[in-house]
Amino acid sequence: MQLFRSERTAALVLAAAAAVGLALANSPWGEAIIGLRDAHPATGITVLDLSIGHWIADGLLAIFFLVAAIELRHELTHGELDTPRKALAPAVAATAGVVVPAIVFLIVVREPAQAAGWPIPTATDIAFALGVLALLGRGLPRRVRAFLLALAVLDDLIAIGIIAVFFTRDLEPLPLLLAVPLIAAFGWLSARRRPAHPWRGILLAVLGVASWALVLQSGVHATIAGVALGLVYAPKPAGRVRHALEPAVNGLILPVFALSASMVRIPEVREGGLEPVFWGVLIALPVGKLVGITAGALLARGMVPRGERRAALRLPEVLVVATLGGVGFTISLLMGELAFRGSEELIASSTLGVLTGSLIAIVLGGVTTAVVARRARLSS
Repeated sequence: MQLFRSERTAALVLAAAAAVGLALANSPWGEAIIGLRDAHPATGITVLDLSIGHWIADGLLAIFFLVAAIELRHELTHGELDTPRKALAPAVAATAGVVVPAIVFLIVVREPAQAAGWPIPTATDIAFALGVLALLGRGLPRRVRAFLLALAVLDDLIAIGIIAVFFTRDLEPLPLLLAVPLIAAFGWLSARRRPAHPWRGILLAVLGVASWALVLQSGVHATIAGVALGLVYAPKPAGRVRHALEPAVNGLILPVFALSASMVRIPEVREGGLEPVFWGVLIALPVGKLVGITAGALLARGMVPRGERRAALRLPEVLVVATLGGVGFTISLLMGELAFRGSEELIASSTLGVLTGSLIAIVLGGVTTAVVARRARLSS
């Protein structure tokens, strides 16, 4: 399991899973495999009547968001974002890195039905971005990884907000209100030090699953429950849980989601060409992120007093972060599913846009990282 704590391994496994999913969907057995993913296992419980694909996106991915929220809380309290000044540069860069790709997407995509996909290119994939940096960034100063991690964590926080605000349909307030005291009880129980009862772990698991089920029933995307639980989890036990879950998240949960989400049939190119949403995502991910993150980082640098700018990233280092920030992948795939729920054609087009745009960003980011890292090694 130690192998899957490696950022390099996580990125490679994620890429392999996406490639396999796309290949399977377009194989002679593609329809049967997609049908299996969309099948509804019998549970006997109405609220849990989900397809296998939704169990993966709503259930397994909630565990990923739990781990991401634990990391976010650590960064906000003891890490790279524990003071307003530390958080300024990545916060401005992350915000610009969300706004600019959304604008680029809306410039390309004019059709109202497809314009709903504007959140798709706003996300940065932590596992992929850090994996490429770990693979090719030997010799770069530690501040580059710290900045990229902080930016990706803040990017995830913004993505979580977008999911909660824009992708909540048919809201049922009662289940959501019932989930609040359960989440609060989860936080209170996790913070208790004595007595260390052996049943505490089981009680926490029960509270966590019950909270998830209530959020699911409320109409809010169920991954929000993972976020809430991660943010209220007491730091010490949360750190142990994150350490324990990290191999499963990197080696199983994210690859399984990538496999499932990338199972799309490549649409036939019509006389008018591919859907605008494909081109919107394809351009907005590598180009919008590059422009937005670079502009945001340089703007934040200008806000810092001259005497403190030595610690800020230099332009080549900013370009490393900005190019790697264009790898959307996991969260972008989820955004595509949520934005175009009910339209298989648009989901397929957005998924292909995410895969192609992220691939371009990986190549561009990989080359940029390798060149800047080589110069850093030669000058040291």
